[in-house]
Amino acid sequence: MSAIDLLRPDFMDSDELRMLEDATDRFLDDHADSAALTRWREQGYVDRDTWRAAGQSGLLGVMIPEAYGGAGADFRYEAVIMERLALKNALNFALPLHNAVVAPYLIDYANDEQKARWLPGAVTGENILAVAMSEPGAGSDLQAMRTTASRQGDHYVINGQKTFISNGFHANIIIVAAKTDQEAGAKGISLFVVETDKVEGFERGRLLHKLGQEGRDTAELFFSDMRVPAENLLGGVEGQGFKMLMSKLPQERLVIAWQAMGMIEAALTLTIDYVKDRKAFGKTLFDFQNTQFKLAECKTQATVAKAFLYHCTQALLKGTLDAATASMAKYWITEAQGKIIDECLQLFGGYGYILEYPIAEMYKDARAFRIYGGANEIMKILIARSL
Repeated sequence: MSAIDLLRPDFMDSDELRMLEDATDRFLDDHADSAALTRWREQGYVDRDTWRAAGQSGLLGVMIPEAYGGAGADFRYEAVIMERLALKNALNFALPLHNAVVAPYLIDYANDEQKARWLPGAVTGENILAVAMSEPGAGSDLQAMRTTASRQGDHYVINGQKTFISNGFHANIIIVAAKTDQEAGAKGISLFVVETDKVEGFERGRLLHKLGQEGRDTAELFFSDMRVPAENLLGGVEGQGFKMLMSKLPQERLVIAWQAMGMIEAALTLTIDYVKDRKAFGKTLFDFQNTQFKLAECKTQATVAKAFLYHCTQALLKGTLDAATASMAKYWITEAQGKIIDECLQLFGGYGYILEYPIAEMYKDARAFRIYGGANEIMKILIARSL
């Protein structure tokens, strides 16, 4: 039973969505058991075989049109997958990034020939997708990026580096943001699709050793006179990259919010089960008023967060989700995630600090949610602009 007994709205309740829930759970039971989760964290990445298995199970590229092998589904299906990943403590598998953050750039901006070349492999797991925006000196401030791309004949020559790139270890289709005009600010940014096995001058750096999310491969990327075919300029026109990024960021922030929400729900469920079983001073932890009050606060915050998330998801489906509201969802839900998981860990006592317990892993993993996809301080700036 879920710790949050909020009724699903009609738009999130269908036989197809419930079938996807069941299929995702079966896949995770088979491929993301406790041994696999531990292995991912120890080695720093999810195995390629797991990606291919996800493709065989129909979990990759669900929003990719049927003409290219996908299901042609909408964001609701991605939300279901993200929720199940979170409830199974399997969010180190960056499938949502592949599906709901990167693939939409190719769906919306690649031409038909490019879609036919790149998208079928993204459905099978042959192609793993990533997007490279952040640099050592440019995170939330994308206009400060220093990676450059200069046109030379029928190629662009790209120089620079990127960091904090999720899927960076495995990805073979990477959307790289670079400056084609260094004097034009945001209007000088363009996006390039880099097929890593077909270019020279591309190098992967080390896997970054992180505080949490150890199983989500996060790498540095280096470009040294990397020659990319001019036709791989996404959208075919220079200077459109920033506009493309801004158009996709509201959905990316909702992707983060859905994962955070799922982790909140998983943490509450684990904690309620634990305090009802754990004995202290002759009664269960749940019998103490402090425990009840703390969990009542957490459940209330979680229920409010999920109701707002449903509202934002419906707006996204209608095409009316604006940047400020998406920023509210990312900011509010990830802040709630941190507070609720902290309270849950406290109720586990000393066991909450032991990494054998999922609540400890959640505590570590949750911290990055307030940073990536735009730090929460940036979310507040975007929200303030709407006042």
